[in-house]
Amino acid sequence: MLIGQNSLLTIPDFRRLILIGFISSCVRWLETLAIGLFAYKVTESAFVVATLTMLRMLPMGLFGVFMGAAADRFEGRSTLISILLVSMFTTVSLAVLSSIGLLQVWHLGVAAFINGICWTADNPVRRVMLGDVVGIDRVGSANSFDAAANYLSRIMGPVMAGTLLSYFHIEGVFWFGVLLYCMSGWAVLQMSKRKTPQHQRRGLLLEPVREGFLLIQKDPRLIGIFLITVIFNIFGWPYTSLIPVVATDYLQLIPKEVGLLASFEGVGGIAGAFLFAKYARPHWYGRIYVTAVVMYFVTMICFANSPWTPIAALFLFMNGLGAFGFSVMQTTLVYRDSPKEMRVRLLGVLTTCIGTGPIGFLYLGFLADQFTPRLAIVALAVQGLIVLILTRRYWLLVFRVPNVNTCSANSGT
Repeated sequence: MLIGQNSLLTIPDFRRLILIGFISSCVRWLETLAIGLFAYKVTESAFVVATLTMLRMLPMGLFGVFMGAAADRFEGRSTLISILLVSMFTTVSLAVLSSIGLLQVWHLGVAAFINGICWTADNPVRRVMLGDVVGIDRVGSANSFDAAANYLSRIMGPVMAGTLLSYFHIEGVFWFGVLLYCMSGWAVLQMSKRKTPQHQRRGLLLEPVREGFLLIQKDPRLIGIFLITVIFNIFGWPYTSLIPVVATDYLQLIPKEVGLLASFEGVGGIAGAFLFAKYARPHWYGRIYVTAVVMYFVTMICFANSPWTPIAALFLFMNGLGAFGFSVMQTTLVYRDSPKEMRVRLLGVLTTCIGTGPIGFLYLGFLADQFTPRLAIVALAVQGLIVLILTRRYWLLVFRVPNVNTCSANSGT
């Protein structure tokens, strides 16, 4: 599989799509950490910090399935250009407001929601473009490469955010984000256009949405995949919003040190990418998916109780391993187990499942205000493990390797 990944880099549009995703993710993590530290300094409320991250994810739950259906009807390159322009305008606005001293927490909330809409649109569009560029036989390698780039951004984004905050304040973070978006724009403009299939442009928008949900109901394996995604995004991912709070309050770190600590999750993700490329086999994908989620919950608990920064960094590293296995598998399994003409729509449904995260963010923020941030993280992870055990009969089906003939038959329905 490592050889397959190397050969993917010979495809120009694959390189560009990876670069676009990497830059967008860099800006996302750059802004997430910086906004979290800024908001916590101003409000001293863990609930506000969690809410700002929640607003970035909320559009996934509200619009994800519709974005997936709409993505079928538009040419990919043009859609990516539109997404980039809106994201850049939002970041420029924050840069200007912070430069003239007028930036308020509510501005950050509005910007987070708008950028969340762009993220929601990017999710099905760019990932299906990746699959189309490399072909279904190499989609696992392509998604692994994409996830590795994402986790590299999770190293660079927090480190850059902490450094920029220390020397150039919040406005420096946003202006640097604008520069990164300009680089992404250059990559998008170099891409070739792809013709959108005519049969996907017809009918009402709700019709492909309905078809996507009907297909899920008929395939228990897909139910298991989406169920795991919902569990992770409600009980797992929200805790990342409190990493700056734990690092500041309990480990007594300054912004530059917080950024360095947060980057260890990205280091774990990069390590996961190499392990996946070298050892993962298609018939293990389902087990990797579930095991990664269990690992993530366990390391959440360990991180929350870490008494010393190096120990916290170690558990964030392990957290990154689990998060990588989850993120690359959720897309790969949906893409692999779906009929070709339904992939974009089902990735839209997947985006909606990811969009259940705001429930977890609000719940975690409530727990943190009622108890302590550390206890809130532990409580969330324990509940995630309990729900995982209770839903065992659904996700056990994910372990099974799909029958190629069955998938072909389904593609005709």
